[in-house]
Amino acid sequence: MAIEANSSAGDGLKLPEIKFTKLFINGCFVDAVSGKTFESLDPRNGEVIANIAAGDKEDVDLAVKAAREAFDHGKWPRMSGSVRFFLSPLMIASSNYTILLNGRLQLLNHDQERGKIMMKYADLIEQHAEELAALECLDAGKLFFLNKMNDVPVASNLVRYYAGAADKIHGETLKLSGEFQGYTLREPIGVVGHIIPWNFPTIMFFFKVAPALAAGCTMLVKPAEQTPLTALYCAHLAKQVRNLISFSSFSWKSLRCYHRTTSISQAGIPDGVLNVVTGFGASAGAAIASHMDVDKVSFTGSTEVGRLVMEAAARSNLKSVSLELGGKSPVIICDDADIDMAVDLARTAIFYNKAWMGEICVAGSRVYVQEGIYDEFVRKIAESCKSWIVGDPFSPHVHQGPQISLALMKVDKKQFEKVLRYIDHGKREGATILTGGKACGEKGFYIEPTIFTDVKVEFCSH
Repeated sequence: MAIEANSSAGDGLKLPEIKFTKLFINGCFVDAVSGKTFESLDPRNGEVIANIAAGDKEDVDLAVKAAREAFDHGKWPRMSGSVRFFLSPLMIASSNYTILLNGRLQLLNHDQERGKIMMKYADLIEQHAEELAALECLDAGKLFFLNKMNDVPVASNLVRYYAGAADKIHGETLKLSGEFQGYTLREPIGVVGHIIPWNFPTIMFFFKVAPALAAGCTMLVKPAEQTPLTALYCAHLAKQVRNLISFSSFSWKSLRCYHRTTSISQAGIPDGVLNVVTGFGASAGAAIASHMDVDKVSFTGSTEVGRLVMEAAARSNLKSVSLELGGKSPVIICDDADIDMAVDLARTAIFYNKAWMGEICVAGSRVYVQEGIYDEFVRKIAESCKSWIVGDPFSPHVHQGPQISLALMKVDKKQFEKVLRYIDHGKREGATILTGGKACGEKGFYIEPTIFTDVKVEFCSH
């Protein structure tokens, strides 16, 4: 494979300034109570790019307190889902209207409704696509062009999708036997703790945050300690969401309806609704899972940690839990397959998105090929990997960037070393290296795309 490992942004792209490194609690960026920080490394070269606030239990307590106050007494859970664009007699009883002394019926707060505000949030995400893409590249080593063309648009579309769902959360009226009727209501669950992984930081942030916002929940988010930068930037954008309040007026005397816009006040995502606590899983993550005032916890990560999250939730207040855990995804290729297409898809399945060598829960890390085409498939996929370019993720010519990294006492290279250990296991167990098998580049956390053959079911690499 070709090597293009370096540490300069491609095609004159200006690297972003890292402005947000503190915790985001109750609408403000603040230091951790302990004052502690941890180093975040640029996986392209191993250099420190930022010192991030290391939140722990005390900081989680503050974030939960802010979220609880915003839920119990704030506007967000009490807003309706979307904007009403017209007046009708049926709306007169709505709490959104106030009868004025001059005989006009005035809509005072319809632009504060959740769906409209979330649409504005999505607009801001799109407007800052380049900054988010570059931060994710610095933080995680992901390919810049994929971040900009895929991850950020997916994130903004998630927010738009759930903005559209905000006014469609409703219950049912049920006809029961006898003289009774029943009904169901769907209401926000309360304060939600989101613990997100490092492989898709921006997308996973909004997979968690967008539906919770649409439902009217308040929340705190703990991004992975390896990739805190985009979560903090998204918190900054949430603070910037502002809508000019517009209102419609109806004149009883003239029976005329008109609409005008005013800048009397502004609205957005209120303080305390979205909080971000950076830190480590064993401290900040555990504090969220076991917190007595968190009503639900949503976790994406390893199966091992998922068990701990569920146990902590059960031992505390029996909070609701959503888990999305790891996997080991096989690719099955039969004799009648188009071999060239199968090679391309199998390569994409494992190397896609940095192309995330092993850094995605649904990576096609095992390939089962029917005997009739096995030899031809092996030959062609080995050839295809020779043209696979490993290097700086800012370069538009690169197919695969560096592995994720995190500076812990300046020695732990985390996923980089984990992948190399798996490769070493495969060698020692007797698997045959078809291509790759070692680190590459003079600095940074780059690994050649690696393929084993002759892998047995009992091997660790399987």
